[in-house]
Amino acid sequence: MDASVPLVRHAVRDLLHRRQAPVSPDRLGSLLLIVSELVTNAVRHAVLLTPQIGVEVTLAPGRVRVAVEDGHPYRPKALETGAEHTSGRGLLLVKIVTREAGGRCGVDSTAAGGKIVWAELPCDRH
Repeated sequence: MDASVPLVRHAVRDLLHRRQAPVSPDRLGSLLLIVSELVTNAVRHAVLLTPQIGVEVTLAPGRVRVAVEDGHPYRPKALETGAEHTSGRGLLLVKIVTREAGGRCGVDSTAAGGKIVWAELPCDRH
């Protein structure tokens, strides 16, 4: 299932390119990192309750939003972990990258009891 992560990254990058989204290479890199982390978390942690996940990219004036939906009710927390841990930093990284870009991120519940983890970044000005 981890093979889906690069597929989603490529699909998001191609979509933003086709839509001529006003994002610099740096902003695109941030978005793709966020997508990778959110999809990886959904694939690794929600797979028992969710055989499929949903990925949504929304382009609006001045912003781009990426969201990953799964059917697992657990709401993740961006916990800081010690240097000895090899995992568990993904959502913390998403929060840091989002904040540094001037964006915001969060987790919303779905009507079916799952969740949508999302990040929204401002587009670059041209």
